[in-house]
Amino acid sequence: MIRLENISKTYQTDKVETLALKDINLHVKKGEFVSIMGPSGCGKSTLLNLIGLLDTPGTGAISVDGARVTSYKDRDVARLRNQTFGFIFQSFHLINDLQVTDNVELPLLYRKVSAGERRKLAREALERVGLGARMDHYPNQLSGGQQQRVAIARAMVGRPQVLLADEPTGNLDSQMGAEVMDQLVKLNEEGTTVVMVTHDEREARRGSKIIRVFDGQLVA
Repeated sequence: MIRLENISKTYQTDKVETLALKDINLHVKKGEFVSIMGPSGCGKSTLLNLIGLLDTPGTGAISVDGARVTSYKDRDVARLRNQTFGFIFQSFHLINDLQVTDNVELPLLYRKVSAGERRKLAREALERVGLGARMDHYPNQLSGGQQQRVAIARAMVGRPQVLLADEPTGNLDSQMGAEVMDQLVKLNEEGTTVVMVTHDEREARRGSKIIRVFDGQLVA
């Protein structure tokens, strides 16, 4: 599904060079639920961004469905990113001026999908995450757990093969976090590959595999 080979990533400023990842070799198989764990600043989010083609490696190669990514220019990877991946962020990243349904439709604007079909797919996605009665609300009218479920609906509306989640329960209380985890597990059971960054060992163990990162390297 997704393969990273000998990946390294360095961030450089005028005065400081920071090695974020070093010699990463990772294979995410179709249908897996992979949890990425490690201390703050160890490179977890950088690794997730590389898997989702939101960042470019310094060295090494990334392959998606057996095809090596040879160019990281936006015009070359935007379609692959849009059709393959769905993204869930810790801070939700919803647009408060748009109703919930409009927020969920956003990924479909980059495809040749009619307005009617976009609305239909968005409403189906919201029904799946239990927000059928909240479709016409605005994000600031929802609880934190509900907002994160909107973000999950937005991530899944384009029927991606892979959901990438960066600390999806980090801003939620335990009950709301459990609801969001239930949604991710359900999607995985239905066939969606999930890669999640988390600090919570209990949440990580709900997946099928745990990857641990320390000082930019994978550890046993």
